[in-house]
Amino acid sequence: MKSRAEAQRSIENQRFDLCVIGGGATGAGCALDAQLRGLHTVLIEAADFASGASGASTKIVHGGVRYLQQAAEKLDVRQYRVVKRALHERARMLANAPYLTRQLEFVIPCFSWRELVYYRAGMKIYDWMAGAAALTPSHTVARSETLRRLPALKPDGLTGAVIYSDGQFDDCRYGIALVQTFAENGGEVLNHARVVGFKKDGAGLIVAVRVRDEVGHREFSVRAKAFVNATGAAADRAREMAHTGIARRMRPSKGVHVVLPLEGFSNDAALLIPSTEDGRVIFAIPWRGVLLVGTTDDAALDNDELMVTQAEADYLLRHVNRYLRRSFAQDEILSCSAGLRPLVSVAGGRKTGELIRDHEVECDQESGLISILGGKWTTYRAMAEETIDAVQVRLGVSGDCKTRNLLLSGSAGPDDWEGLTQKSGISVETALHLKQKFGSKAAGVLQIANNNLEMAEQLVEGFPAIRAEVVYCIREEMAMTIEDVLARRIGLQLLSWQASIKAALVVGKILGREFNWSQKMEEDAVSDYVEPIQRQRERLSSPCQP
Repeated sequence: MKSRAEAQRSIENQRFDLCVIGGGATGAGCALDAQLRGLHTVLIEAADFASGASGASTKIVHGGVRYLQQAAEKLDVRQYRVVKRALHERARMLANAPYLTRQLEFVIPCFSWRELVYYRAGMKIYDWMAGAAALTPSHTVARSETLRRLPALKPDGLTGAVIYSDGQFDDCRYGIALVQTFAENGGEVLNHARVVGFKKDGAGLIVAVRVRDEVGHREFSVRAKAFVNATGAAADRAREMAHTGIARRMRPSKGVHVVLPLEGFSNDAALLIPSTEDGRVIFAIPWRGVLLVGTTDDAALDNDELMVTQAEADYLLRHVNRYLRRSFAQDEILSCSAGLRPLVSVAGGRKTGELIRDHEVECDQESGLISILGGKWTTYRAMAEETIDAVQVRLGVSGDCKTRNLLLSGSAGPDDWEGLTQKSGISVETALHLKQKFGSKAAGVLQIANNNLEMAEQLVEGFPAIRAEVVYCIREEMAMTIEDVLARRIGLQLLSWQASIKAALVVGKILGREFNWSQKMEEDAVSDYVEPIQRQRERLSSPCQP
């Protein structure tokens, strides 16, 4: 990608066919689809790419076991369609970025023969719905095999388990790969650039957006023939700016995850807790050497402070501990995350936990704004395809979608991470980490390390990331802050708050060198990064927080 300064200058001096607002999964997917259809497109993101819900997912590429259960129990054909579409898109996500995805085994523990039969039947339907896109078929295993695969499970009363397969992916890096692929195909992209208003022609149709540069602290305009609102849970803000008084549609749902030590679990099997006190399912999933547990589903506002409360952490620990030989305590939480799901309101006043994860493309005739509302990560590509279909109708042009079988940036080249160790002398762990984060572009990271031995050093002791990654992310991926680097590009923040705070000092110095910051600016950057983590820690340790 261009540097951010270069990108901003280029964007200001052009008129585009399409401007996409929002750089999460859906926005990046829309921008890529449009650019590949021949529409000159610009992507504008208020914060950082994949910085909202797109970077706070459970990291599963799936059809949705819970939605299938609701479809069967309530005879809801809409839920059925959501699951079927997602299962087919699951296969595309896994194929289009193989270095960022993998197939993962999920274990549903059963404590009676009735449960075993019930969940086996449900997962066989899940397999059948996937059709040609099915992964490894689901099957049952005996009690002894269940405990072998998940030693952490409590053996008392255990009958056996149902095993099924879904996908796992690196949500933040997948989002970055979408943006990179878009830019490599001629698209223009800018992060930390907030849309603050629209400019309209005499007929009331949008002709430009006013953008506030959050880095340079100045405003400029972006002109285009069509505009897509892909801002997720915040979609109503853009809709209201474009059309004053328009009815609100979004009902955001807060989902949180806690990260625990990977004790009694392996990297190859996840636990699905099929029933909770509020009718949800909870996952305990291995992720880069830790255990990711989530998620919750509570109504929220799009301007709520996204912190995990003690009550939310207790909810997750309470449910997962019921299934384990030994209980996890709250002081063992290594990190946590929170995000807002972009649920769309429907008639009947359903609770957020009952709203389906479907999407809707809304074309506002008064302003011309096209909004993509709702949806989920797994169906981002299908959502983008439908959205750009609507854009083409608006512009009176045609063109075929080309994203169904498109390898994303970093996917080309040999899958030889062990070879990286022989060429550069880095550890096997670091080579595997680079392959999982950068794919074929890992060579660019190593080139920086080879040119400067200091950059080959570990970012923080005990973790495989090296300093050259920071430089690469700044120069090639438009990383502008410590959080951009540690939370989304390298992924250390989710693995360990403690390690991330240590790493922040190193990242701050590298950012300072790259951007010619003063020492005071470096110190402020570190403080700005560490302070929210400290507040989150305090929030978890404070009793009676709602």
